[in-house]
Amino acid sequence: MELIFFALGAVIASFIGVLTARLHTGECALMGRSRCDACAAPLPAHSLIPVFSYLVSAGRARCCGARLLFSAPASEILLGALFALAYARLGLTLALLFMFLSLALLMALVLYDLAHQILPARLLYPFIASSAAAGFFEAPSLDSFFSFVLIALLIFASLALIHFFSRGRYMGFADAPFSFGCALLVGAAALPGFIFSFWVGAFVGIGLLLKRPAGSRIGVEVPFAPFLAAGFLLAYFTQWNPFIFAAILP
Repeated sequence: MELIFFALGAVIASFIGVLTARLHTGECALMGRSRCDACAAPLPAHSLIPVFSYLVSAGRARCCGARLLFSAPASEILLGALFALAYARLGLTLALLFMFLSLALLMALVLYDLAHQILPARLLYPFIASSAAAGFFEAPSLDSFFSFVLIALLIFASLALIHFFSRGRYMGFADAPFSFGCALLVGAAALPGFIFSFWVGAFVGIGLLLKRPAGSRIGVEVPFAPFLAAGFLLAYFTQWNPFIFAAILP
């Protein structure tokens, strides 16, 4: 079953790539043939098989020979793996259905944020709603769900305050509701995920600083939503809790 859900996730990720590329461009995401990004030639069906088409063509477009970005098959592999992990954790439950929907919307938001450094409302609010549903059906009790909502609200408030006090220099306001949705999705793993997101962001930030040319003072704007998504999902699927160190310290 894991292979079936991996394939499902890869197919959905392929569609999400088209959706995020066409969103707010005037093109319809549900209609029209896919075209080569380099030469705009229509792509045949055998060139649209997730992951497989990229491997068979050795990472080059069949129509013009242009090198293809690895981001598309990488997103297909990632969402496929997340779908398989979600099934292994939740089984065939109602929570799994909303988890799949949330993961798909989460990937769409991250891809769009990486491309445009903005989180579109037409994806953000459905993500929050589906995450709330996933969290509700996975929660062991109604009291537990309400406690998860409270933690999510605290995370939302902390990022909103960072935005307002920095006047948007350190963080966009949309990251606050995005983190709210992520926290609802992972439930009990919300606080560890929140910490992990800053660790991941710090690690990537240090890497970017080390790669910057010596003497350069030009800043690099990096969207925070991918770090939030990585941190929350890492905590959820690994169930590793950094607060365990507080318990063993004297």
